[in-house]
Amino acid sequence: MESSRCAEVSSGVGYPSAGHSHRAALILARGGSKGIPLKNIKNLAGVPLIAWVLRAALDSEVIDSVWVSTDHDEIERVAKVWGAKVHRRSPEVSKDSSSSLETIQEFIRLRPEVDIVCHIQATSPCLHPHHIRDALQMITEQGYDYVFSVVRRHQFRWEEVDKKEGKNTTPLNIDVAHRLRRQDWPGELYENGSFYFSTRKAWENGLKQLGKIAYYEMLPEYSVDIDVDIDWPVAEQRVLRFGYFGREQNAVVRLFVCKVSGCLTNGQIYTSVSGEDLVAINARDVAGIQMLQRENIEVILMSSVNEPLSRGLLKKLAQQAGCGLWFGKQLKGFEMEQLMEEKKLRWDEMAFMGSESEDREILSQVGLNGVPCDSPVANLIAAKYTCQRPAGNGAVCEFAEYILMLKKQSLLEVHQDRIDRANF
Repeated sequence: MESSRCAEVSSGVGYPSAGHSHRAALILARGGSKGIPLKNIKNLAGVPLIAWVLRAALDSEVIDSVWVSTDHDEIERVAKVWGAKVHRRSPEVSKDSSSSLETIQEFIRLRPEVDIVCHIQATSPCLHPHHIRDALQMITEQGYDYVFSVVRRHQFRWEEVDKKEGKNTTPLNIDVAHRLRRQDWPGELYENGSFYFSTRKAWENGLKQLGKIAYYEMLPEYSVDIDVDIDWPVAEQRVLRFGYFGREQNAVVRLFVCKVSGCLTNGQIYTSVSGEDLVAINARDVAGIQMLQRENIEVILMSSVNEPLSRGLLKKLAQQAGCGLWFGKQLKGFEMEQLMEEKKLRWDEMAFMGSESEDREILSQVGLNGVPCDSPVANLIAAKYTCQRPAGNGAVCEFAEYILMLKKQSLLEVHQDRIDRANF
């Protein structure tokens, strides 16, 4: 258990007051970024970066309120869609030179009800609810004033020297003549930047008068810090394996409904010399639909009343993909409810992919939704999965692979709060 690997580094008094204290999770997400513009809401494995930690905080069951502190309208929109409250920070703490401490102090000045602030970094997407629960318990039940996350590393360090002086470097944590094997050396602890939890009083005092301080050790596979030592493609692979996908992913998808225009096609219609309408379908998308059906996931292609494709073309598409077709529907909630009743399914057992403004109602109801990266609706809502590929160019296949990955995790009964490190 990770929570057992914590240590006190100083002693003192500081037990929380009697009764339930208000615990607020606070994620700082300023709009400006030196490296990647609006990095905090850039999609990582189909989900806004900040949403990974928001999901963990909201599902931890020990946080009373989850806040995002920002100065940017788009970040505020994404934060609210994913269930967080928003603190609009002042210009004074929105500068490049503003510190996290200054921003947190502004937040607690305006929130007198908050007793404990759980400062969570948006750039740590492999945070899980059990990390938050265990670390917070160290404050609420064990009397610590300040708890921060660390990771154990087995890296030998050497003194930095000025090469011009010709001085030899010296080892800082290694005996060169007796170099230990990894398994014979416990390594050293480094801050991994995932979170910093502290009492209100400690934050108000600028962390200068701390009583009991402790670290909370996280396994290396959870210690993904995009700010420091990892790039986006590598982070995506790590988060797909070790990230927290939320409670709604516990249900296995049994039905996939996909809009034709804007998802399976890119909106272009070709006309032959003889006057026939033609439409291009990506072979990968057809293969993705067939993969789902081989895994006993029913697929229905759906068109709307204003569908530009003819009924004949739609039937050919459905025939080619080997799936069902729902033609000319208004996409109102009650029609989908009738479909759910007919199939004897719950909303969390359905996945839906759409791209138009008319699809928003269904996107918000289903357990899992997806949109192509060039979808207009992606600018209006934070989808649970945003494909890297555009419509008609493999987006449906990408989303199908994501659905199958979630199904595999569920069938293997992988407990996301505890991943066996022996298999890492």
